[in-house]
Amino acid sequence: MFTGIVTDIGTVTKVEKPGDTRVTIATAYDTSAIDLGASIACSGACMTVVATAPGSFTIDVSGESVACTASGKWEEGARLNLERALKLGDELGGHIVTGHVDGVGRVVSVSEIGGSHTVRIQVDAEIAPYMAQKGSVTVDGVSLTVNDVEDAPDGSSIFALNIIPHTWEVTALSSLTPGSEVNIEIDVLARYLARMKERLAG
Repeated sequence: MFTGIVTDIGTVTKVEKPGDTRVTIATAYDTSAIDLGASIACSGACMTVVATAPGSFTIDVSGESVACTASGKWEEGARLNLERALKLGDELGGHIVTGHVDGVGRVVSVSEIGGSHTVRIQVDAEIAPYMAQKGSVTVDGVSLTVNDVEDAPDGSSIFALNIIPHTWEVTALSSLTPGSEVNIEIDVLARYLARMKERLAG
């Protein structure tokens, strides 16, 4: 379980494919304090640590995870938003995040307005119903608030985010450009509300 508050930007330094994709990530974390088997959210995808070394940790990314996450995340040089698992008693600064990617969005535009950045992201019809103005969404592991939603005739939606300067500086969101793919996790509350509505309608 996570909160969507990024605590480091990691960089993929090595990618091997002995079976699954084995990815080594450079980090500022004290890796001597990271247990094997620990969970770390890597741009929103919960991954299990299989090895550590001074200044880096290694994860195995299954074929399913590669297929279900944004392209380019598991390539050498990729910058990843990192968050260690929530501990009991920690401050819940963002919102409840599971680290399970629900789908991939595509950045439509990035514009700077008054020091902040407005990022517009398109999601397909499967995820679109969960996007709501003033609701929460996790984009590449970052807890954010949806500012606006535009629905399209094909069922897809474009939602807008306002990224304040601090968040822009301390996350890898600053690397986004039009066409970039991002990992999307819908708000767990929205998921349960949709399920309840489905059951009541049935």
